[in-house]
Amino acid sequence: MYSVEVRDRIMIAHSLPDPFFGPAQGKHGASFVIDVAFFRETLTAQNVVVDIGAALDVLGKTLKRLAYQDLDTLPEFAGKLTTTEFLCKYVFDRMADAARSGALGADANGLAKIRVTLHEHDLARATYEAPLPAAA
Repeated sequence: MYSVEVRDRIMIAHSLPDPFFGPAQGKHGASFVIDVAFFRETLTAQNVVVDIGAALDVLGKTLKRLAYQDLDTLPEFAGKLTTTEFLCKYVFDRMADAARSGALGADANGLAKIRVTLHEHDLARATYEAPLPAAA
């Protein structure tokens, strides 16, 4: 299987108000490096997996909504624990929507799966990966 990966980064603030999270229950900052990998069985007519420029653009627009924000104050995250794992799925959903809508290029509907990894630092990261159903 072929893959292409793009990367960006953001800084956010949030809290994780549950005793499970110990000191992270309180407001704190986090810096993430985000990798999004796109997979497909066969290359497009242009011999690529996905349009890298379009992938970088969609990822940048997705992250711009979160960058330098206190996630606790964003309506879409009200009552949610915005863990690294949760944010992986948030980014995945937007990238999958972009693939289905054509925002990643006309051939993006042939992608087999997407994997999103958020690196908290060099010692910890989380990933969400799932297949994309073939376009009807």
